[in-house]
Amino acid sequence: MNDKTRLIAAVIVFGSLWGFLEAILGSLLKTVDFPYGAIMTAGFAVPLLLIARRMYAKPGVSSGIGLVAGSLAFFNPWIGCSICSAIAIAAEGLIFEILWLKIDTQEIPQTNLIQRASLGIVSAYAIYIGGYTITQILTPVVFGSFYLENLAYLLPQILARGLPAALLGGVTVLTILSIKPLHIRLPDKQYYPLTAGVSAICWIAVIASWIITA
Repeated sequence: MNDKTRLIAAVIVFGSLWGFLEAILGSLLKTVDFPYGAIMTAGFAVPLLLIARRMYAKPGVSSGIGLVAGSLAFFNPWIGCSICSAIAIAAEGLIFEILWLKIDTQEIPQTNLIQRASLGIVSAYAIYIGGYTITQILTPVVFGSFYLENLAYLLPQILARGLPAALLGGVTVLTILSIKPLHIRLPDKQYYPLTAGVSAICWIAVIASWIITA
C-alpha cells in the first residue's frame, strides 16, 4: 500500500490512543481531584501530537488525530458533557497543527535547552486554553444558549488553569525533543495489523464501557 494509506492508518492509531487515554486515564484523574485537563493535554496529548509530527511531518496530521480522538471521546461514559470533551480535543489538535505548521522538528534539537522548554510551555498553554475556550463557545452555540458575558466571566479561570499545562508541557516537549527520532519503517504486513489492532482495542474498550454504563 502507498504512503498515503500508511499516513491515514497513523492518524487513526494516534487519535485512538489519545481518545482512549482521555476516556480512561482522564476520567480516573478527575475522580481523584487532579487537574486532569491540564495533565491530559500537556502530559499526553501534546507528546502524542509531537511524536506524530516528528514521524509524519505532513499537513493535516495533527488536526486529523484530534478529530479521531474527539470522535472517540464522544463515547466517554465517565464525563458529564461528552460533546464538550469532543470539541475541546478536536480544537486542541487543530491548534497544535497551526502552531507547529512551520516548525521543522528535525532542527529543534539543535537549539538550546531553554528554547525547547519555552516552545513546550507556549504550545501546551496555548493548546489548553484554546481548546477550553473554544468548547466554552461552541457547546453553548450547539444548544442555543451562548452568552458573551458567561465567557467573559470564565476567561480568567481558563487562563489560570492553563498554568499547570504550561509547566508540564515545558517538561514533556523538552524531553521528546531531546530524544533522537528513530527512523524505523515496518513492512506493510506488520504495520497495518499493528495499527488496526491498537486502534480497534482503543475503540472497543471505550465503546464497550459506554454501552455497559448506559
